[in-house]
Amino acid sequence: MNVVFLFTGFLFVAGLGYAFSHNRKAIRLRPIIAMMIAQLVLAFLLLNTSVGIELILFISKVFDTLMKLGISGVDFVFGGLENAGMSTFFLDVLLPIIFISVLIGILNHFKILPLLIRFTGFVLSKLNGMGRLENYIAVSSAFLGQSEVFLTTKKQLGLVSSKRLYTLCTSAMSAVSIAIVGAYMTMLEPKYVVVAIVVNILSALIVANIINPYTLTKEEDLIEPVEEAEKPAFFQMISESIVDGLKIAVIVGAMLVGFIALMNLVNELFLLIFRISFQEVLGYIFAPVAFLMGVPQAEIVSAGSIMATKIVTNEFVAMLNFKEIASSLSPKTVGIVSVFLVSFANFGSIGIITGSVRALNEKQGDLVAKFGLKLLLGSTLASVLSATIIGVFL
Repeated sequence: MNVVFLFTGFLFVAGLGYAFSHNRKAIRLRPIIAMMIAQLVLAFLLLNTSVGIELILFISKVFDTLMKLGISGVDFVFGGLENAGMSTFFLDVLLPIIFISVLIGILNHFKILPLLIRFTGFVLSKLNGMGRLENYIAVSSAFLGQSEVFLTTKKQLGLVSSKRLYTLCTSAMSAVSIAIVGAYMTMLEPKYVVVAIVVNILSALIVANIINPYTLTKEEDLIEPVEEAEKPAFFQMISESIVDGLKIAVIVGAMLVGFIALMNLVNELFLLIFRISFQEVLGYIFAPVAFLMGVPQAEIVSAGSIMATKIVTNEFVAMLNFKEIASSLSPKTVGIVSVFLVSFANFGSIGIITGSVRALNEKQGDLVAKFGLKLLLGSTLASVLSATIIGVFL
């Protein structure tokens, strides 16, 4: 039965992607099949083998320890609130992002993270035959996030075609930032967060191959990450990373305040006028997609509501809502929905990516704005594919 849902889920992704493809004759099946096989192998190894399970446990413990260390700094500054029993999501989940941001800054400073990204991207390019820049962005997005990733290749941003730009942006929106992975793990089972990060890289490239197929010449297949003119001093880098982490925490917190309040307002209006909440309406709209992904029929409305909430608002809002109902759902539904939620695919991200690209190259930013909705479609289909892949092993 799981294989059937894998087929229906992929058929939905491929069919919708094919419908919006700009050049259907250029679609290459070989790299798509190769990447899907790689996804299935990786998901199986991570979820169903002792080595994979131990690896996920290790990664989970690492992030759990990092979050606790981050909270130790929060306790020192806000200890009075903690001791008074006033611990909040902002203090315990968002502020520790500052500490993880510092660690990422250190890994970047000593060229450890760039080396890892380059190696993984090179291996991936041998699997799918796509450009080195495409694979570099796909991998680095998983570490750096959808905004920061373009800073590392701003030399080439103005040189890539609109087709390549779409693929780069789809990868960015389908990823997450490692700086907030620890926060995700406080709301979702850590194993699904880890698996989603890995599988999403390939899902974005698969969808891009369907919606946005193209070929590259050797001259076009170049990658030149930006080198800093002058490497900042170590403690200057630490200070900048702290400020960056604080910005992320405050922005996420502000978005939660706004989106949750807005969602509650819309729900109240729908209940008053239609006697049904807006989130329930979203659940019914998205229920068929949840069914095709392998969610048990009795839970497709609940699952669909959470998945649609993520697209309309953001993943944090959806995760908080999901955390409240996860105990009443089957393990399979929990796994599928959890993986779907781990990405930046939502309406707000269209503006974030457009602004990030426009800040580096105004002309390319205007192009991103033009295919913004198609970008959301591609990244959402990537999330659907990732969740469907995971459902096979649950």
